[in-house]
Formats: sequence, C-alpha cells, structure tokens
Amino acid sequence: MNNVKLHFTEKALRLIAQKATAKNTGARGLRAILESILTEAMYEIPDVKTGSDRVDAVVIDEESVGSASAPGCGGKILRGEGKC
Repeated sequence: MNNVKLHFTEKALRLIAQKATAKNTGARGLRAILESILTEAMYEIPDVKTGSDRVDAVVIDEESVGSASAPGCGGKILRGEGKC
C-alpha cells in the first residue's frame, strides 16, 4: 500500500520459525511474533514523507528477531530515496 519493501534474511526466517515452534503456536502465534517485530515499522510507514524522511524498506535480520527466549530489536527501517 505504501510502496515500502520488506526484506527477510534466511536466518531471520529460521529464527521466527524456531520462536513459533518453541511457543508451540500456530498461525495466530506466528502472526503475533511478526507483529512484535514489525510494530515500530507499522507506525512509521503510514507517516511517509518525501526525500530523506521517506521510508523505503524494512529489513528483518537475526538481530531484529532475537532468540527463542528473548525479543529482538525490531525491524530496521531504511529511509531515503534508493536505499534498497
């Protein structure tokens, strides 16, 4: 909707699956995990501006996800024209 790219690293996808497995959750649990990782980005993206303030992409890596028992730092927001 907002023309923002979303990128996941292979390791991040595996960590997300491990978290879901550790919590013994189904699709709703997986959704909750993704929402916790993307919360900040979900609030930043609708306020899209132009130029260097514009959100161009969100990158999810292993640091964003954290471990099976600890939360990560959340998605990394890339701003500005042509960042991704």
